Amino acid sequence: MELSRFSFGLGDRFGLQGKAQLQALLKAKQQGVDITPVWNKSHREHSITGTKPADVRIEADEAVKALGYDGPYFVDADHINLSNVDLFIDSSDFFTLDVADFIGRRASEEQINIFVNKMDKHIGMLNIPGIDAPVEITTEDAERIASQVLLAVNQAGKIYRHIKAVKGDGNFITEVSMDETDRPQSPVEMFFILAAIADESIGAQTIAPKFTGRFNKGVDYVGDITLFEKEFNEDLAVIDFAVGEFGLPENLKLSIHSGSDKFSIYSPIKKALKKFNAGLHVKTAGTTWLEELIGLAASGGQGLELAKEIYAKALENIDELCEPYKTVIDIDRDKLPSVEQVKRWESQDYVNALKHNQSCDSYNPDLRQLLHVGYKIAAGMGNTYLDALKENEDIIAGCVTENIYDRHIKPLFIN
Repeated sequence: MELSRFSFGLGDRFGLQGKAQLQALLKAKQQGVDITPVWNKSHREHSITGTKPADVRIEADEAVKALGYDGPYFVDADHINLSNVDLFIDSSDFFTLDVADFIGRRASEEQINIFVNKMDKHIGMLNIPGIDAPVEITTEDAERIASQVLLAVNQAGKIYRHIKAVKGDGNFITEVSMDETDRPQSPVEMFFILAAIADESIGAQTIAPKFTGRFNKGVDYVGDITLFEKEFNEDLAVIDFAVGEFGLPENLKLSIHSGSDKFSIYSPIKKALKKFNAGLHVKTAGTTWLEELIGLAASGGQGLELAKEIYAKALENIDELCEPYKTVIDIDRDKLPSVEQVKRWESQDYVNALKHNQSCDSYNPDLRQLLHVGYKIAAGMGNTYLDALKENEDIIAGCVTENIYDRHIKPLFIN
């Protein structure tokens, strides 16, 4: 299996928006841009919503059939590890190996020494096409980087070989994820990570590094855009170089996680992709769930009241909801509206506060982040929430398609 140049991770917390999501990619196809859909859901999300990995496969298959889509598509076991990978093996053909917890944990001295010795020819001044100046790498640099990342890549190798033993070689797509850590990886560190991935014989087709800046859930990028652009371009250059140097898959590409709504960096990403003729995998995380809330609020009546109830309960349980996502959210609690305020809102008030329209004075990124991680509240409502989605399917589907196509696909991929 081979992933195409552009692919799009479609997160869908409650599994009812597959057709609306795919519709956005079909609109791109009408504009001459082929983007492969990848439906993804993590073990944590399955645990919270009470679904199973097989449910994502069913959703994807049904969406493809309903819309007559005849291109490739995948189901991603998102952020899996050795403890839960077996739950996903039968239904998934894309595996995001999450080894971020192992970054910074030191491998054995023997492993480090063996790896550094293998990298000996790259010690010194390394010329990488696409990077303006030679990159200086000392033996101390190599040892330091190896001590930080080698154990994580070794763990990825264990997961990869476990999957391969069950599914067979070439029957799945592999992504290595290192993004949910505290410290970004430099292009030099990326070079060593890719060397270690090759050394472990991991057939990775995408890699998700940690970039400079904040990639908070559901809101725009926070950081130095110029520095991000430099990092992104240098990472693309490193990947190009490493593919030839280490024999990695030729279609290896960057993956942007927590990529939802990073509008301010879409332009430099698009520019870099064109410059390097590179591919990209981007995940939309949980913004489909937020579009469901927007659709419910816009529908008025019981839909609006349900959306208000979800916010009230999310505010009440804010500590519990935020804890698992603390590395990827920044919420100023003083800027969250009170329950009493929200109770007085009309439909448009709720929509304006939640919809990611930065030109709207009422847009509230703190409320948006809280509701982004608040899907557990809706999950606890069971059929009350699911039935509301079905009753307001048309308006919600329109919100979902518009969000993916107009806010993500067009600025990233459409000329």
